[in-house]
Amino acid sequence: MTFIVNDNNMPRCVVFDLDGTLVDSGPDLTAATNHVLALAGRPPVTLAEVRDMVGAGARKLIERGLAHTGGGTPEQAESLLRPFLDYYAANVCVASQPFPGVEQTLTRLQEAGILIGICTNKFESLSRALIAALGWERFFPVILGGDSLPFRKPDGRHILAVVEQLGGDPAHTVMVGDSAVDVGAARSAGVPVVAVSFGFSSVPAEELEADAVIDHYDQLFDALAAVHKARTA
Repeated sequence: MTFIVNDNNMPRCVVFDLDGTLVDSGPDLTAATNHVLALAGRPPVTLAEVRDMVGAGARKLIERGLAHTGGGTPEQAESLLRPFLDYYAANVCVASQPFPGVEQTLTRLQEAGILIGICTNKFESLSRALIAALGWERFFPVILGGDSLPFRKPDGRHILAVVEQLGGDPAHTVMVGDSAVDVGAARSAGVPVVAVSFGFSSVPAEELEADAVIDHYDQLFDALAAVHKARTA
């Protein structure tokens, strides 16, 4: 049965972060990071360490990996970017998994007629490759990555561009993410934000100052309704 959204109770558009929000891509990102660290003669980093490094794009992930294993220069990170991207592109969904309840929630949002898109600092081509590997192209007509525009999160224009391409209205939009970058972008865009507690943030979700925090995707619809109602009250 199709659930039709009540415009007074629910947002008409939901913009998702990708890594750490929809997908636990930590294992594959760790493998790619360790691949380039090995090229640089560095020891590997752990999955837990990589989870704290994710969120600002591939180049920053490499920089943080180098810093964690003895330091490095921006030039060194730049030299490792292409090997990282090539390795990750070839292994984008080896061990990555959706977080519990994600696909059911995306289906429910779609059936409710709510517009959904992705705003991520991951390169757009890699984001699309991951979404395709998961069989989720039907959910996301708009995916903007960190290289899609001249700006990216925490610049709120990144979120607003997704909303515009979806044909949505920022006044009826909610962001869903897992990090301070997502919360900052939402604040910059002037939209409410729901944080997930199971993501990659090194800062506990409760300390991100999001409008709501969820521990499982079965809580998302109630959270979206609550933050949207608070905004439009």
